[in-house]
Amino acid sequence: MAIIALLLSAAAVVVDQIIKLLVTANLKPSSGFTVINGIFNIFYIKNKGAAFGILQNQRWFFITVTLAISILLIISLFKYQNHTVFSYIAVILIVGGGLGNLIDRIVYGYVIDYLSFSFFPPIFNFADCCVTVGTVFLIIHILFFSNLDSNAERVIRRK
Repeated sequence: MAIIALLLSAAAVVVDQIIKLLVTANLKPSSGFTVINGIFNIFYIKNKGAAFGILQNQRWFFITVTLAISILLIISLFKYQNHTVFSYIAVILIVGGGLGNLIDRIVYGYVIDYLSFSFFPPIFNFADCCVTVGTVFLIIHILFFSNLDSNAERVIRRK
C-alpha cells in the first residue's frame, strides 16, 4: 500500500504542476478572469510567503521544512504499523501538495497561486488544498484512530 500511496502522491504533484503550467501559459502575473461572477476567479499571483502571505521571502526555510516533513511522512508509510484510510490519504495529500509547492519554490523562487474566492480572501492553489485536506485527515487519524490498537491491547491484557 505504501508504494500505491507514493504513486498517488506523484499523481497529485503532476495534476498540480499541469494546472500551474496552464495558469502561467495563459495569464500574466496579477491578472485573471471570472469563473463565477462575484464568487470565484482564477487570478495568477506569485506567492513568496506561506498561507495568507506570512513569512515573505523565506524560500529556504520553506524548502527545508517541506523536505523534512515529506521525508518523515514517506518514512511513516513504510514504518508506521497502524495506518487507516485517513492516515494513507493524509500522507498522499500532504506529500503531493507539499512537493507540488516545493517544485515552484525551487524552480521559480515563489509559489504559483490562482484560486480566488470572494468569501475567502487569500489566493491559493491545488497543492494548498491537498495539504489542508491532508492535514485534516491526519488530525482525524491521530484523534480517533492512532490509539485504537494500543487501547485494544490494554483491554486484552487486563482480562
